[in-house]
Amino acid sequence: MNTSPCQSPSHLTRRSLLRGASTAGISWLTPLGDLLAVEAETAPQGKPARSVILLWLGGAASQLDTFDPHPTTKIGGGVKTIPTAIKGVEFVTGLEQTASVMQDVSLIRSMVSKEGDHERAFYNIKTGYRPDPTLIHPSIGAIVCHELPEAKIEIPTHVSILPNQWPARGGFFGAQFDAFQMYDPKFPVPDVKARVEDKRMDRRLESLSVVERAFAQGRAPDMDQTRTLHQVSMQRARNMMTSDQLNAFNVSDVPAKELNAYGDTPFGRGCLVAVRLIQAGVRCVEVTLNGWDTHANNFEGQATQVKILDAAYASLIRDLKKRGLLESTIVVCGGEFGRTPKINNVGGRDHWPHGFSMLVAGGGFAGGRVIGSTDPEGVKKEPENPVFVEDLHATVQDLLGIDSSKEVMTPIGRPMALSKGDVVEELKA
Repeated sequence: MNTSPCQSPSHLTRRSLLRGASTAGISWLTPLGDLLAVEAETAPQGKPARSVILLWLGGAASQLDTFDPHPTTKIGGGVKTIPTAIKGVEFVTGLEQTASVMQDVSLIRSMVSKEGDHERAFYNIKTGYRPDPTLIHPSIGAIVCHELPEAKIEIPTHVSILPNQWPARGGFFGAQFDAFQMYDPKFPVPDVKARVEDKRMDRRLESLSVVERAFAQGRAPDMDQTRTLHQVSMQRARNMMTSDQLNAFNVSDVPAKELNAYGDTPFGRGCLVAVRLIQAGVRCVEVTLNGWDTHANNFEGQATQVKILDAAYASLIRDLKKRGLLESTIVVCGGEFGRTPKINNVGGRDHWPHGFSMLVAGGGFAGGRVIGSTDPEGVKKEPENPVFVEDLHATVQDLLGIDSSKEVMTPIGRPMALSKGDVVEELKA
């Protein structure tokens, strides 16, 4: 986005037009992980980020009961608030730890989506595109892994922890860019340990290669690429099974004090593992905390989830910073949309894509900033200084050194830009 005072029409973006209208009144891990931490600490300012952590609040957190409370208004619901590290900005009670790290985090209070259905909105927030019946778009993690391949790692570079029914997908980049899915890190990753001794496993693999060579002799030459992808997948699986980097998924050796800092919950453990995976060299990790869909009993439900989120989120930010990884790691936290200002007749809030909140930190995002605002009376739908979902995607890609306007070709020969959004310059450090 061009922020110079004199913009030609060719440089005007949707955000600049909207802004003008608004102004007018309208250590445990691998040597690779240690190396990455050192590189991050010594990186010159402005160096692109290299990895992403996405914390999804599945079901849609209420902005009014988390990061954008209006306690003295009719839509406030009687919530209590606390100050944050950003002067004049308050959160609801229960987010004390998150409030204390806001000097390293920026808050978007004006996120806008065009989707109000969970499935469609999750697709939108993960890909930056609205659902299209003619193709499946890649998620942000798939884009990162496609554009910034990492050859030095033996475990998957795209990981989804505690996925709901809409895990991150490779889309038209192919299934090899789908997120590797795992659940509560309290339990070992399944099927990565051979069920027989090493020598017997080696004999089985050799027998498999004999069968594959014989099978390949009868294949047409133009099928060679498919055969190669199969062999690569098998080799990757074998490399993962024998890699010391698998320790990144394991929390059994983590001191109880550290586990408790994150909150000894599946989401807390997921956030802890996310840090370990980033230190090991993984490009993108998403961790999902479901349970925010509070059409009834909103205030009790949101408060329960807030307690889980607070410890995990603040510990993740502190941990990344302590390990020298925050400058090179983007952290995005939020749901697929927000919840209505109006409280329904069963004490709940319904779907609201018109102005919700997200937290962004690290990797070139500024800390201590607030973008946008919502109507404290809940009358106006449109927030001030809106940030559209595609704008967030464009900004994340920009901070990673990826040209978000780059066009890639889909399997049917259709050119598709990585993002159609505008970079939000106000969010950048």
